[in-house]
Amino acid sequence: MAGASTLRLTALPPLNACNAGLFVSRGKGIHPDRVMDSYELIYVRRGILSMQEGAKQFEIHPGETLLLWPGRRHFGTRPYSADLSFYWIHFRIDSRRRMAKELTVRIPQHGALSRDDRLAELFHRFLDDQETGALKPLSSSYLIALMLFEVAESQRSAAAAAGDAAAALASRAQHLIQTRFHQNISTADNAGELSCNPDYLGRVFRRVYGHTLIDEIHLRRLRSARRLLIESTFNVDQIATECGFQDSGYFRRIFRRKQGVSPRAYRQLFTRAHVNTE
Repeated sequence: MAGASTLRLTALPPLNACNAGLFVSRGKGIHPDRVMDSYELIYVRRGILSMQEGAKQFEIHPGETLLLWPGRRHFGTRPYSADLSFYWIHFRIDSRRRMAKELTVRIPQHGALSRDDRLAELFHRFLDDQETGALKPLSSSYLIALMLFEVAESQRSAAAAAGDAAAALASRAQHLIQTRFHQNISTADNAGELSCNPDYLGRVFRRVYGHTLIDEIHLRRLRSARRLLIESTFNVDQIATECGFQDSGYFRRIFRRKQGVSPRAYRQLFTRAHVNTE
């Protein structure tokens, strides 16, 4: 429109937020037996959550999600472990509105994420806005849509990465980094563990994931650092050591370069969340 100085958004995804939170186990209790009138997306951060919906049983491990349907009975099949924590969000789909055809995605009910940090950050944003009263229908609707898109895309990428022998090799290298990023590891270490040439492994890894093995090590370390900044009381130097950085000054520099803020400022952004223990 001629002379317009603002952009008006009138189209909303057909998603309505109910509530959300971070569950932290006290080492007792079990997920309630219930039938809800809303969807529930669960994302496990630590421990294992044992659930059943209808006749289907699920074991949701760290970095995995589960989508529960409205109108279906679900319940826990094992008591909560002491180390269990997971994010949860309830939402409804407004049948009066339809998602644009080009935005339609298929969301698996249960699966692992290739980039679990991205979903965690969306939950942190939602919970922070929820606790401060900044959460509005427009932002909550889009945040839920982003969460669901992230689940769909991340699980699709994880499945595609296992599609051929070279991609399977890259996936094994990624798994090694995921479990050893806190140690003093290198590209040569990974190649030796996988009995292959370092240059070949580096080329394959870059083709599959779009970045280098060193980048992946940094990504994993920073992912862990973001979690510790939000969920722990460690100071910045302790977090640098916990995540495998030998030099805390280098950790601060790379964190600022990748995140756009210092570790301390990042922690202050995500200090509020609805935490439940039952």
